[in-house]
Amino acid sequence: MPGYEVRIQRVAVAGGADLTIRSLLDRQQYSDPLGEAEAAGISSACWPLFGQIWPSAQKLADLMQVWELGSSRVLEIGCGLGLASMVVHRRHGDITASDCHPLAEAFLHANLLLNRLPDLKYRTGNWTRANPMLGEFDLIIGSDVLYEPGHPEQLAGFLKLHAAARSEVLIVDPRRGNRKVFSRCMALLGFVPTETMLDSPLQDGSPYHGCLLRYRREQATQ
Repeated sequence: MPGYEVRIQRVAVAGGADLTIRSLLDRQQYSDPLGEAEAAGISSACWPLFGQIWPSAQKLADLMQVWELGSSRVLEIGCGLGLASMVVHRRHGDITASDCHPLAEAFLHANLLLNRLPDLKYRTGNWTRANPMLGEFDLIIGSDVLYEPGHPEQLAGFLKLHAAARSEVLIVDPRRGNRKVFSRCMALLGFVPTETMLDSPLQDGSPYHGCLLRYRREQATQ
């Protein structure tokens, strides 16, 4: 037994085929026998968050179903169960999924198998530590990643290292207060911010009230 319980869910994607997702049973699950999560800075309270299907993650997956990808190198930050990454992957986009949770890669692999998709690139992405194997990306995407007060500065520091000189960042956010601080941090990196309200229901009819934070940079700051 792995020390935690899971369940299988179907997640609808606007304009695309449903995804079959293996997730944690609930937010009460916890198992860190080797202390890997603790070493990565993940508390017991935050441990199960990666393994839940969050409304903003569903919205990001919907967006990636229709977003123009072209030849962009795409990175999903805080991918969790990897909904958006799998949508980009099955559209044949150049996607790398990243997270700092020690189980994120295993859950992503399981979900790729459930959806009969080939493996996709995965790299550890810890915002407060060096990630030398990660590289730079043209498009960086994420969902509900600004829920702690320290996240805006941490994420901006991470993006400074991994966003290409000409790049775009898309964050689906459930209107958390931290987004304003994040936008200021991104402006210092030369990104021009725009915010678009997202108020249409999820595919199952559940209400959603959030926004798309879009940051574009034409060239790196000196």
